Formats: sequence, structure tokens, C-alpha cells
Amino acid sequence: MRKNRLFFAVTALVLASLACNFVTGKGKNPTIEPFNPQIEPTSSSSNDGSPTADPFMEPTLDGSLLEPTLAGPSGGAGQKITSEFPLPDDVSQFMDLGGGSVNFQTGLSIKDSLDFYRTAFKKEGYKEREINTSITDATFSLVFDGHASGKAIVIQAVDLGNGNTNINIRFEDM
Repeated sequence: MRKNRLFFAVTALVLASLACNFVTGKGKNPTIEPFNPQIEPTSSSSNDGSPTADPFMEPTLDGSLLEPTLAGPSGGAGQKITSEFPLPDDVSQFMDLGGGSVNFQTGLSIKDSLDFYRTAFKKEGYKEREINTSITDATFSLVFDGHASGKAIVIQAVDLGNGNTNINIRFEDM
């Protein structure tokens, strides 16, 4: 009989606690909004219509300011993707991170992406820094010299395992 009283007392406390959390709304999982890559930053302007400095704007190599842009699959509806770097035809999830850095996904395999960038950058007159080259079945990292800025171009890729390869290209002082 004593065990039954203890069981009922503990059960009553647990039920009361659950009821309080249900009524107050505590203990519920918060709603998390999914990332929407279709949202593009808007340029801000002062009252006279001239652009104002935005803390998220990045300087480019020539000193001008560049707003980071986000794009959904295939660059978003009607959005043209522009980059100083050569891009495959099937770019998706493109992000211009500013400061001469981009990130995107492509349906090209690691091998095809590697071939694409070696061909494209050699065609532009850049020289691969072979001592920094690293290639595995699922990743690669290449460094090219010869850009007018004096900075190296670093290309890194990883196979995402879902038929897509993520590629990051950036200028770097090396």
C-alpha cells in the first residue's frame, strides 16, 4: 500500500509539472525559421538618395565597395550571377562573400571541378602553385599565382555526397 501512495504522489507531481508547462507554453520547442537564400540585401541610401556606408559592405581589390549577395538555386529567380572568377554553368547556392571571396555549389564531380578550374585558370595565364596542391577522392585545394593584385587565388572544393560539390574561391596573401 505504501508503494502505491508513493507511485501516485510522484505521478501527480509529474502530471502537475507537465500541465504547468503546457499552460504557460514553457518547454515547447521554439519555431525556427529556415534560412531563405532568396533574400537579397537592399542597398541603403541617405535622404538625398546617395548611398550610405553599410557595415556589411566589403572593399574589393580596387578599393570600391561590394555588398555581399545571396542567391538560391541557379542564382535565384531572374538573378544574374557575376564573379571575377570563372563559374561552371550549373552554379547554385552562390554567395559573394565580399573582399574577393565566393562560395557556391555545382553538380560537377570533384574530378570535373578540378579539371574545369585547372583549364580555366591556365587559360587566363595563371600558374598553379603545385607545392600547395592537395587532391583526395572527396576534396581538392589549388593555389594559382599571377593575378594583377599580387594575391594568390585559392580554390577549395569538397564533395557534399548528394551529387553536389561545394566550391570556395578567394584571393589570399600567401
